[in-house]
Amino acid sequence: MSNVSVITGGAGGMGLATAKVIGRDHTLVLCDVRQDRLDQAVETLDGQGVTVKAVNCDVTDRKAVDGLFETAFALGTVASVIHTAGVSPSMGSADYVMRTNAIGTVNVNEAFYEGAGEGAAIVNVASMAAHMLPENMVPTEQFPQALHDEDTFMKDMLAACSIVPEELQSGIAYAVSKSFVRWYPVAQCERFNGKGLRILSVSPGSVDTEMGQLEADAGAGAMVADAAVPRWGKPEEMAALLAFCASDKAGYLTGTDILNDGGVIASMKERARQAADSG
Repeated sequence: MSNVSVITGGAGGMGLATAKVIGRDHTLVLCDVRQDRLDQAVETLDGQGVTVKAVNCDVTDRKAVDGLFETAFALGTVASVIHTAGVSPSMGSADYVMRTNAIGTVNVNEAFYEGAGEGAAIVNVASMAAHMLPENMVPTEQFPQALHDEDTFMKDMLAACSIVPEELQSGIAYAVSKSFVRWYPVAQCERFNGKGLRILSVSPGSVDTEMGQLEADAGAGAMVADAAVPRWGKPEEMAALLAFCASDKAGYLTGTDILNDGGVIASMKERARQAADSG
């Protein structure tokens, strides 16, 4: 039986770049909700000699996610999951953004927890946006509801987003949902460790992908210009980090978030400190 890696959002920029790295020595199960992109991704990977199984799966549908993992477990030992599936503010309503990013994360992580064996790892993709909101805007106390009361969780999350005008709520939903993705491994790592599983997240900055460029005019472009490394991140740079985090080389790494943003957050905090000192 071969080692298997599941990559959600596997036809997207970061997902496909990661698949090219991990596929060198793993059988891949590539999940995406867009069949056209999934077909193209499989064709690309096939051309590179990667063994890949494609599954069209909406991560907000727990039954579909369970089916995804049934497919993966049947192929061999699931060694890792890279959960890149998610949506940005320009892609839909606050409800859609929150449900995809937060509920999708719960579904994928819990299915992994239920079936994976000792030594496996799951790496979730959060965002530098999770490092930007003031703490009093992040409804952390309500986050645990996502594991046992999805409806109440969604109601409370959307209420937290309603403090701004409707046209801005998708942006707040993105930041809150990615704050949830960042919170989840920290809160759940002890439980996962009880089964010998690692869980963590990576927070990318502005990455030069189709989804990343959707936000270029909504603030991401300006943040790139102001970063310590003033350029867009490359999907391959994120892929290298995600693959490392999922590998045995990172066997001591769990319950944390790794910020990989070209220094954007560091620059913002330092400039704010200097402005406060000069004021």
